[in-house]
Amino acid sequence: MSLRFTLAITGASGSAFGVAVLKRLSANAGVEQVALLLSPTGKRCLHHETGLAPKDLAALPKVELRDERDLGADLSSGSYRHDGMAIVPCSAGALGRIAAGVSESLVSRAADVCLKERRPLVLCLRETPLNRIHLENMLRVHDAGAVVMPLMPGYYSGPTSLEDLYDTFATRVLDQLGLAEQDPRRWKS
Repeated sequence: MSLRFTLAITGASGSAFGVAVLKRLSANAGVEQVALLLSPTGKRCLHHETGLAPKDLAALPKVELRDERDLGADLSSGSYRHDGMAIVPCSAGALGRIAAGVSESLVSRAADVCLKERRPLVLCLRETPLNRIHLENMLRVHDAGAVVMPLMPGYYSGPTSLEDLYDTFATRVLDQLGLAEQDPRRWKS
């Protein structure tokens, strides 16, 4: 079965985690397409933190870079069939817009569609410390059906590089999207 996913990178620090998830989706044999959305600040963080540009990510196999301003895109409609969405990293602003049902960009509209259509939506919040508004917004999206998965990598796998942390976290995101992969870094007792 060919699967289609959406990945958004918004304007919070941690874009390397989003890149790791994108690479794993792109390399997965069961994935046919990955629609990639970057917010304006997400593009800036991506370049600042990784030196990459959107075109670099769009060059990966199966990746289609979409215009996050295009609210008329297929991702804006519940009739467009896909298998889930992850926002990695998810800024506190994006979280707040999704929690309030404000669809001012394709990122927030596509997330809203996932919630209303009961498709997997994984929000990887990158913010600290958290204030009461952040916590309430996390609870609101959780209660609406999203998975709130803050960028908190596990250290049990004995990472020897940042890439190890990114990849281990990416495995967990793919798990939440229903794409369980073999990964030697999974916990073993």
